[in-house]
Amino acid sequence: MQKYLDAFIDSFIGNLQWTWKSIVFEVPWYTNYFWGLIAISLIVWALEIMFPWRKNQSIFRKDFWLDGFYMFFNFFLFAIAISGFYKLLSLFFEDIGVSANTFTLIDISKTSTWIQLIVFFILLDFVQWFTHILLHRYSFLWKFHAIHHSVKEMGFAAHLRYHWMENILYKPLKTIGVMVLGGFEPEQAYIVHFIAITIGHLNHSNIKITWGSLKYIFNNPVMHLYHHSYTLPKGVHGVNFGISLSIWDYLFKTHYIPEDSGTIELGFPGDDKVPKKFIDQLFYGFRSSKKTKSS
Repeated sequence: MQKYLDAFIDSFIGNLQWTWKSIVFEVPWYTNYFWGLIAISLIVWALEIMFPWRKNQSIFRKDFWLDGFYMFFNFFLFAIAISGFYKLLSLFFEDIGVSANTFTLIDISKTSTWIQLIVFFILLDFVQWFTHILLHRYSFLWKFHAIHHSVKEMGFAAHLRYHWMENILYKPLKTIGVMVLGGFEPEQAYIVHFIAITIGHLNHSNIKITWGSLKYIFNNPVMHLYHHSYTLPKGVHGVNFGISLSIWDYLFKTHYIPEDSGTIELGFPGDDKVPKKFIDQLFYGFRSSKKTKSS
């Protein structure tokens, strides 16, 4: 028991110290997610200001500051808080004989760095796409995901506005995906993570980008805006589930882009019942409520 307690405390303190070292520039710049997130956010925000898609939308749009706080809460504060629990799970699996490569189907550790990064990026994106569909398909998961869809005006910071339970849901599935590929993250995985942050910010931004013919591979703001549409085709639980890549939606026929004006209403039927304050949103989804239609 003492081993578990020590591991929990060490993991929590270690993540806290790493975050502080990032803030004071004591970690390599290419792994500094704190300032990297800020830099990407400022660049995309500047592009929103210079090239606004919805020109009548305020620079400080509705819930701008709430979404900004969510970015740091989900990316750092909650990650620090939950780190000890992830370490406990890791130790538990080790004790019962389950290692990182127990379920390995494809070992890419001996391939070139770029192959590792590309496969790592594609696999994680597919796992997130599939998980995203589950969040829309099942009402008990949708209640948490509804926080993200309560956004009424789209901007870059909406990217990381999501209920903390989504971290709990995504992490195990992403971990399984990594285990299938040899139980490791490539040494340069920070490249994949920064690319994913940038694409996610752009997809939620007030900038009209389609990527031309590459739209069938990469997700984009025009496509993702319809994922947040208040009105959806009849009989579907959602559309355009892609995270960084759009190819999954085109392959599995979940894409839907009827027009590109950017003026559609956002949200979902019943979004007025979602609390407006951050502290209330933390507990949203645990209280019993009538089922609302996902969008």
